[in-house]
Amino acid sequence: MKKELLGLTVTMTAVLFSAGVSLAQEKVVNVYNWSDYIDSSILDDFTKETGIKVVYDTFDSNEILETKLLAGGSGYDVVVTTGPFLARQIQAGVFQKLDKSKLPNLKNMWPEVMARLAKYDPGNEYAVNYMWGTTGIGYNVDKVKAALGDVPIDSWDVLFKPQNAAKLKDCGINIVDAPEETLAVAMNYLGKDGDSKKKEDLEAGGDIYTKIRPYVRTFNSSAYINDLANGDKCISIGWSGDVLQAKNRAKEANNGVKVEYLIPKEGTYMWFDNLAIPADAKHVDEAHAFINYLMRPEVIAKATNYVQTANGNLASQKFIDEAVLKNTSVYPTRETLKKLFTISSYGSKEQRVLTRLWTQIKTGS
Repeated sequence: MKKELLGLTVTMTAVLFSAGVSLAQEKVVNVYNWSDYIDSSILDDFTKETGIKVVYDTFDSNEILETKLLAGGSGYDVVVTTGPFLARQIQAGVFQKLDKSKLPNLKNMWPEVMARLAKYDPGNEYAVNYMWGTTGIGYNVDKVKAALGDVPIDSWDVLFKPQNAAKLKDCGINIVDAPEETLAVAMNYLGKDGDSKKKEDLEAGGDIYTKIRPYVRTFNSSAYINDLANGDKCISIGWSGDVLQAKNRAKEANNGVKVEYLIPKEGTYMWFDNLAIPADAKHVDEAHAFINYLMRPEVIAKATNYVQTANGNLASQKFIDEAVLKNTSVYPTRETLKKLFTISSYGSKEQRVLTRLWTQIKTGS
């Protein structure tokens, strides 16, 4: 009996030890990215090649990501953060410097994009660009035409003039819930510096939205893609890639909805979404492996083809679908690029002004 018990104990110990070793050897990378922002086959292919399991979660606002990062213990190994937030988060110490010896595919990056990104990340020490694009206007061609008649669809006037917004109310207006850039485009529209942090300039930009607020149905940053594609909303301030995804979904559904994207003639905000590793990441080697994999030209090109958004990898362009690469809504012309501006991060005082203004706008108070 004792021998049998001893044998059972040894067997159980061996099984438990084996299981423990197996768990210890399991490789994983926890990723936090915007919703609808990657071709899921990329994640599957990465796991097949490396054996690293990808746990992939999504968010729909920079503020949600920032709250998790600043609280600490986010549980993520790779996150995707936007330029001004990246700068503020670097200063707060929430990211670790990249080990560039583990990122040989850095050689594929686009020098011009890296130079612009350096405004937020001097020396490109903490982040690698994933995607970049513009904040413009997505609209339902037929419904907007029916509502506005002969009003030219080439300017922020389409939305920012209250008389136009009033006519668009019934078919549905959405504004992305992204106060830093939405206020920036309004200030630029008024002929002010889109990167201004002056209280009077921010309030002037806010006044643009206050005047059209009675006609705005929703403020959201993810559902509007399907809303445009389905015809449930007719116009939105939105991100280039999102709107072009909506356009493709409408085409695939063959529902008769025609969606287009506009970079207004006054210019607009150029944004950068970037890959970074939190300071408290548990799987740092796996995080570098994941970022390096995404920097393969053919891999990031696959992501661009899926999300209809430009990426910061110059070598990828030979793998991008011609229809995407030649679409000036995705890859703007040199002339349009000159009208695009970036914005720096907000200090705490200016952030309070921005938060107050945006809360008042959204609540209509």
